[in-house]
Amino acid sequence: MAAGKDIIDIIQLINSANVGPITFYKLLETYGSAANALNALPCKCKAFPRHLAEREAELAQKLNISLITFADNNYPAQLRNIEDAPPLLYVKGNIDCLNSPISLSVVGARNASLPGRKLASQIAHTLTENGVMIVSGMARGIDAAAHKGAMYACRQSGATIAVLGTGADIPYPAENKTLYEQIAAQGAIISELPLGTEPSANNFPRRNRIVSALSQGTLVVEASLHSGSLITARLALEQGRDVYAIPGFPADGRSAGPNKLIKDGAYLVENAEDILNLMQQAQSRQIRPIQRPVQKELFLPPLDNQPKTADIPEAALSTGEINIIDFLTPGGVYVDEIIRESGLDSAAVSLQILELEMDGRITRLAGNKIALIK
Repeated sequence: MAAGKDIIDIIQLINSANVGPITFYKLLETYGSAANALNALPCKCKAFPRHLAEREAELAQKLNISLITFADNNYPAQLRNIEDAPPLLYVKGNIDCLNSPISLSVVGARNASLPGRKLASQIAHTLTENGVMIVSGMARGIDAAAHKGAMYACRQSGATIAVLGTGADIPYPAENKTLYEQIAAQGAIISELPLGTEPSANNFPRRNRIVSALSQGTLVVEASLHSGSLITARLALEQGRDVYAIPGFPADGRSAGPNKLIKDGAYLVENAEDILNLMQQAQSRQIRPIQRPVQKELFLPPLDNQPKTADIPEAALSTGEINIIDFLTPGGVYVDEIIRESGLDSAAVSLQILELEMDGRITRLAGNKIALIK
């Protein structure tokens, strides 16, 4: 894991105003380390207080929660492949679970039917017995059933991974506190959110990209057409993962999501054996890794002679180059499309995006899209 000072720098940078995962990596590419990036932050990007970052690291140690950065060897290899991989993960439990050779995300309705829960539990149990790590979000319904099925496998010692939309120290929902403790004892609880973060509607869709990215595929058991489970399935497809769905009775609204996924090309599965066969067929397909910048001191000029973050885009815009904000909409535009239509090179576009993001004028969407904030 990262050294003490480095981890404090990373906590401070990722929690600074207008700095999300993608901006974090852009800053690291420009300045070579989190410490240099913090020194270069413009005033409008208020740095997270140093003493609070230090307190965060101390609290994690006190709670026996590990802090893993994107540059650590035990950072999940599957997760590192996505563009907006969390720069920092909080892990409670067995870190080795994060790099299991084969894993599957299981998601579905919170108000799942009894047969749906039973099937999710049976599938998770069988897959765990066959060496597949089950990943889910510890929500009530399908998520909880999958976790329980996995932990009942291997003579009731099976491991599973729960990805939280709260801090790693906050069991949610509260009714799953016992489940939380069992998962931490047998598997791993992970979150990218600071300790003490309470449930918030905005954090759960953000959490879903981690659920899908940690696995080679995502299984949807029951879900409505507008559920978070379908968001997870869409993210899985965008990340190059496979999607599996359990078909259901058309009159049941909880079957609408899986049935639509199957119509759209998801693999129709009925049991664990179907999934194992499909996963075996997919073994030869590899996802090309994304190269993350390694946090280290680069051969850069002295910091006082480097251009500040705020100065870089200003220079580009003042020379009469095209302003990419003219190409953006609230609905989002692909970065590749901006490059093609503007005629600018990718470096110039990236610098303008960084400035606009740090100004709080745009937001990043899944699939490498940029959208204006209304």
